[in-house]
Amino acid sequence: MLSRNSVNILKRLQVRLQSTLVIAEHNNATLTPITRSSITAAKKIGNDVTVLVAGTKCSEVASSVAKLDGVKRVLVAENEAFNGFLAEAITPLVLAAQKQFNFSHIIAGASAQGKSIVPRIASKLDVSPISEVIAIKDKDTFVRTIYAGNAVLTLKSLDAVKVLTVRGTNFEATGDASAAAVVENAPAGEFKTDLAAFVGQELAKSDRPELTAAKCIVSGGRGLKSGENFKILYDLADKLGGAVGASRAAVDAGYVSNDLEIGQTGKIVAPDLYIAVGISGAIQHLAGMKDSKTIVAINKDPEAPIFQVADLGLVADLFKAVPELTEKI
Repeated sequence: MLSRNSVNILKRLQVRLQSTLVIAEHNNATLTPITRSSITAAKKIGNDVTVLVAGTKCSEVASSVAKLDGVKRVLVAENEAFNGFLAEAITPLVLAAQKQFNFSHIIAGASAQGKSIVPRIASKLDVSPISEVIAIKDKDTFVRTIYAGNAVLTLKSLDAVKVLTVRGTNFEATGDASAAAVVENAPAGEFKTDLAAFVGQELAKSDRPELTAAKCIVSGGRGLKSGENFKILYDLADKLGGAVGASRAAVDAGYVSNDLEIGQTGKIVAPDLYIAVGISGAIQHLAGMKDSKTIVAINKDPEAPIFQVADLGLVADLFKAVPELTEKI
């Protein structure tokens, strides 16, 4: 039988051996901002942080990740199987890394990629995934939103491995470190899959900031009445150096493409300034933008729910108010 002193030593050793894996998101050239936020979330757990960078030609990305504050080790995997970052290919890689390093936590950003990978990993590890985490209390206790953001849940996970996605808007991006972390190869293996194949992608190019990283967002809803009328929002956004977003109603109506959608089924944003134009404020839309620092609402309906969360509200015809605002900036 072990003595009490031996048990305490083993417990301290177990704490030291606990570590967190962050799955990096990138395009083989640059790191996606949500990964920096995921690293910040990982640091709050208190364990050593390892970042997994998987791609086709991603050595430069791995080098940049190694220079981020809080990162102790970078695992890099370059393989044609990771072309398109298919979850069916990356999941076996994560499981191989987990088998070798025995991480206590696995974290990904709550992006389309993260939401695709994390449930697969959790299923393979036979644990419950924890999604959309907005705060970390300790290594076992996490805070997440439920009911489209209308309630906040604090949960304690008893799983041996915690697998979670974190909202990038709720964690500050980690800064640069004074010294670079160790970069080493990830576990080798055959990761090619017959379950899915990457065919191609069409990337929309814009001079405006990406929605989830923008400091200012001008967003339009059904009140714009047509896609052509979104031009007045583009003019205002250009004056402010911001991005343009939309409600689901505007996307469903065909006014703009779905990559501009903000809300429960779109992107989650938290800019310094959010200007909602012609948006009534449905609960699904509020779930995606109510953490914005300052919310300005322009709507001709004084009873619109958007005014309940707005810091500043203007009851006016948007077709007169927005061009006038743009002119005076």
